[in-house]
Amino acid sequence: MEPVAQRRESCRGVILFGPPGSGKGTQAKLLVETWPVPHISTGEMLRDAIESGDSIGREVSAIVRGGGLVPDALVNLLVERRLAQPDCAAGFVLDGYPRTLEQAKVTMDLFRQRGIREVVIYLAVDYNVIIARLTGRRQCASCGALYHVAFQPPRRDGVCDFDGEALYQRDDDTEAVIRQRLVAYEEKTLPILRYFQESGRRWVEVASSTESPLWVNERIRQAVEAA
Repeated sequence: MEPVAQRRESCRGVILFGPPGSGKGTQAKLLVETWPVPHISTGEMLRDAIESGDSIGREVSAIVRGGGLVPDALVNLLVERRLAQPDCAAGFVLDGYPRTLEQAKVTMDLFRQRGIREVVIYLAVDYNVIIARLTGRRQCASCGALYHVAFQPPRRDGVCDFDGEALYQRDDDTEAVIRQRLVAYEEKTLPILRYFQESGRRWVEVASSTESPLWVNERIRQAVEAA
């Protein structure tokens, strides 16, 4: 087995952290374009588990079909199983996990046991900017293409560039729903930052309200390389 000290030098686990609409998914995709490690999201793990058809996958499938939330213990197990795969040996990017304090504690224990250096990136974004970003999103009902009324508008207002179908606003992109999600974020997820601070974990705050995605990504890459 590879010594822990050696693995500690070779494996970095990046945790992208921030409120809904802070750009975690965009930054994860940009990061793995230059750092060839897997981008791991909770959605991907749940889909893979369901498709596997094993006992865990069947349990996840039953919960999702019933409209329930997959419990922390099961999500933690999926994360542990995913990080054990060979493509995570040099590092990985976690997007959307951990979401709760319990998940964060389990993650840090797992990192310690496996000699993984954590790099926590906090994308700090003004809530008014988030609301403007998300309420401006539009999607094609036919092909699923995404647009933004201000930042990436279609060539014809309200019409998809690819198939001419009408664009719509998703129910969860309304201001009322977004504000509810931000309240939930503050209640359940912000305590994770306090946990990182109090436990002496390394984390870097990157201002992401008005800066371009490429500028933000450069700051993230610098933090990862310095870890």
